[in-house]
Amino acid sequence: MASKRSFPDSFIDEDPQKALEALNEALQEDADNAAWLCQRAFAHILLKNYSSAVEDAKKAHQLNTSLPLAFMRTGIAEYYLNHFESAHAAFTQGQQLDDSDKSYEIWIKRCEEMMGDQTQNCVDKQTPAAPLVKHDWYQTESQVIVTLMAKNVPKDGVSVKFTERELNAIIQLASGEDFIFHLDLLHPINPEQSNFKILSSKVEIKMKKTDVIRWEKLEGEGQESHIKHFNPEVKSANGSQEEQQSSGDENRDASLQKAPSRGLLVFNASAAEE
Repeated sequence: MASKRSFPDSFIDEDPQKALEALNEALQEDADNAAWLCQRAFAHILLKNYSSAVEDAKKAHQLNTSLPLAFMRTGIAEYYLNHFESAHAAFTQGQQLDDSDKSYEIWIKRCEEMMGDQTQNCVDKQTPAAPLVKHDWYQTESQVIVTLMAKNVPKDGVSVKFTERELNAIIQLASGEDFIFHLDLLHPINPEQSNFKILSSKVEIKMKKTDVIRWEKLEGEGQESHIKHFNPEVKSANGSQEEQQSSGDENRDASLQKAPSRGLLVFNASAAEE
C-alpha cells in the first residue's frame, strides 16, 4: 500500500516542510523507494538542506541507476554547496540518460561559468567572456514581461525553462554565441501559462502572475507583509505621495494620472549583469 503513495513536485513546492515530514514517514515503511528519495531530496533543496539532498539523491541513484532525476537533484544540491565540478558531473550524467530535458544544458553551462571563474589561471580551460544582452521589464495586472534586446535570433535559437520562482533561458545570438539568462523571481509565476516570442529585434518573455499584485522589482525575496495589490492608478514621477497630499486636493488631483486601461506599469530598463 505504501508504495502507491504519490509525492508530486507541486505537493512539495506548496509546503516543503510538510512534504518532508510526509516523506520521512513514508520512507520509514519503504526505505529503498528511489522515487521517494528523489522527492525528499527536492524538499531538502527547497529547505536549503543541501547536504541531506545530496545524500538522498545519491542513494536514489544507487537503487535505480537509470533514474535521471536522481542526477538532477544531486547536481542542484552540489551546485548550491559550491561543488561545481561535482554538480557538472551529475548534470552531464543526467543529460546522457535524458537529453530531451533542456534543464541539464542550462545547469551545465552555469556550472562551467562558475568553474571558469575558479580556474582563470588555466588558460586552456578559460571560456570567452559571455556576450552582453541588455534587458528591461514591465508588468500588467496579470503578467510580467521581460524583453531581451537580441536582434536576428534564429527561430529555433531560444530555449526557455519556467519554474515557479525561476526563469532560465539560453539564446543563440546572431554571432553564433549563446547568451545565458537567469532570474530568481521576486514572486511566484504560473509556468504553464508563461511563454516567449522571438521578434526581429528582441526576444519577449511573458510570465503569468499567480497573484494580482504589483511587483516592486523583478528579482529578490518577496516579503508577504510588503505585497501591494495591483493599483491601476500610478502616481506622477514629479513628487512623492506625501508632497502631493501636502499641496492640497487640487494640486494632488493635477499630479495624478490614469494608467492605460490595460493596467500597464512600465519600469526603467536595466542592463544584464556584466
